[in-house]
Amino acid sequence: MSYLTYIFPIAAALCVIYMAWRWMPIFADPFENAREDVPPDEGVETPKRARKALSFSSPEGRITRRDALIALVITLVYAAAAFTGLGRTSSPQSFCKFTERGRYVDIALPEETVVTKIRYFCGLHTGRYSVQLSQDGENWTDAGSLEQSYTEIFKWMDSTEEDYTPGSARYVRLIASDELWLGEIALYGADGERIDASLLEYDAGCAPLFDEQDTVPEEISYLNSTYFDEIYHARTAVEQIEGVYPYEITHPPLGKLIIAAGIQLLGLTPFGWRFAGTLFGALMLPILYSFLKRMLRSTSVAACGTVIFAFDFMHFVQTRIATIDTYAVFFILLMYLFMWRFVSGGKWRYLALSGLFFGLGAASKWTCIYAGAGLAVIWLIYWITRRRREGFWRDFISNCLFCLVFFVALPLAIYYASYYFYGTARGLGGGVGMFFTRDYFDIVWDNQVYMWEYHSDLVAEHPYSSRWYQWLVDARPILYYLERFDDGTKSAFGAFMNPIFCWAGLLAVVANAILAVKDRDGRALFIVTGYLAQLLPWVLVTRLTFAYHYFPCEVFMLLALCNVFTRLRERQPWTANRQMYVFTAACVLLFIAFYPVLTGVRTPTWYTTGFLKWFPSWPF
Repeated sequence: MSYLTYIFPIAAALCVIYMAWRWMPIFADPFENAREDVPPDEGVETPKRARKALSFSSPEGRITRRDALIALVITLVYAAAAFTGLGRTSSPQSFCKFTERGRYVDIALPEETVVTKIRYFCGLHTGRYSVQLSQDGENWTDAGSLEQSYTEIFKWMDSTEEDYTPGSARYVRLIASDELWLGEIALYGADGERIDASLLEYDAGCAPLFDEQDTVPEEISYLNSTYFDEIYHARTAVEQIEGVYPYEITHPPLGKLIIAAGIQLLGLTPFGWRFAGTLFGALMLPILYSFLKRMLRSTSVAACGTVIFAFDFMHFVQTRIATIDTYAVFFILLMYLFMWRFVSGGKWRYLALSGLFFGLGAASKWTCIYAGAGLAVIWLIYWITRRRREGFWRDFISNCLFCLVFFVALPLAIYYASYYFYGTARGLGGGVGMFFTRDYFDIVWDNQVYMWEYHSDLVAEHPYSSRWYQWLVDARPILYYLERFDDGTKSAFGAFMNPIFCWAGLLAVVANAILAVKDRDGRALFIVTGYLAQLLPWVLVTRLTFAYHYFPCEVFMLLALCNVFTRLRERQPWTANRQMYVFTAACVLLFIAFYPVLTGVRTPTWYTTGFLKWFPSWPF
């Protein structure tokens, strides 16, 4: 690491500390600070607050055409960046399906040649293909094997020196060890060039191995293959499409069904299995903008907050990988938006919508159950603040019954129904009647027991795992992909937060906690409750954890930061505006600077190690 590498994080940390120091006026008593002139673009009411009882009640900011346009522009700019370089749009769609152990295919070469390498695309199921070579098609010699392990599903692979010995042959035979699906294959001759597939002879049954030769890549990378947990979640999505009982059953099914929808729409390609997550990542932005505008009633705060979140590193990277965390955060954002609209305005229809999205989230990932605990705390505090109102018990009991429907019965129904394709894969026939069979209930129940035992008893190690206290300061990113090249460049990317957003957001959560206690600020209490609901369960977890588990907390860190900006604007609008705009610009500039390690763009190693490796624990 060079001296420059130390200068950047130190300077960034000092700027964040200085920014937080300028927040001090928000903690003063209401009339201690004189208010500066109102900026010409947006008026801010002079605070006349006395100490008051805690309440969530708040007038809601109205969404105007201007707001809709700003949110649309931010979303489109983000979507353009997110969908660029997401993955190849072409990949093998047909597979040669070996239905049982011992099934084989024979391939006749145009002439005798040394087959130096075999490149192949792994489909469903795991096992290996034994490779045999022959001069005459009668006498065969073992040449090794091609692996198709669980870590290689929907990946392009090359035969390795350890497992395959090149030899001269006129015929090649592949023998499956188990039921296996194999996509396209390419054979390479003595000169290292790919043998023209149109010159090969083979049975019609193995035609899928050579019918999409244009999909064979020149180089194998994340752009044409699965990486990290895509090997589980993209695989399970395809299994549910194909009627195969899923391999990955450590999370509820809904998130993988959403991935499957993208595959059905765009095909079994890297772009297809990543499409839905990236789309949901883009759709978070107008929802977040609406949340900020309705809660804080400021167009400029909503716009800046949405930009900060849009170009946060974690949001960008995590929504571009075909895993289920994106859907959990998406539904958490919606369930808290509608809970806020309920507690601030009292309309029960928003409570129903909050329950609906809680159900969808819980059926995607259990992380959303943590969010549900936060919703329950907020709901209970809301009713405690109304306990002295006339008709309290009547309204409270009615609302309890209402919540039993929308936060218990409806989520349970969604969760239960999400296992539909598990049932059909077990031969239960489908249809509504399947839900009422004992066999279907057993499938659902047994999976809950399995998930609980798996997550409780998991003992594993990973070089890029991290603990919850490391997430707070961005200390240990998770590296998703790394490839080094001989010319001094590399392709690498991982999931971690924009460091200045991470640090400022954490300080903003602390500031909101102070405001919640000192000023009985309902907004601040709402935000801190949501943040703690997502963080505290991980404090108690002893199993393997990663930086992306902090992703749901970012929603509340952003809300906390924007609430601080809003409170500061009430006291010192010019100071607050300058700070907010400069901070937003700094977040965007850091996104641009770190873009190579967020996307895997091939970059000189001197740049990543000399400028982007801010801490020794950052794996760039």
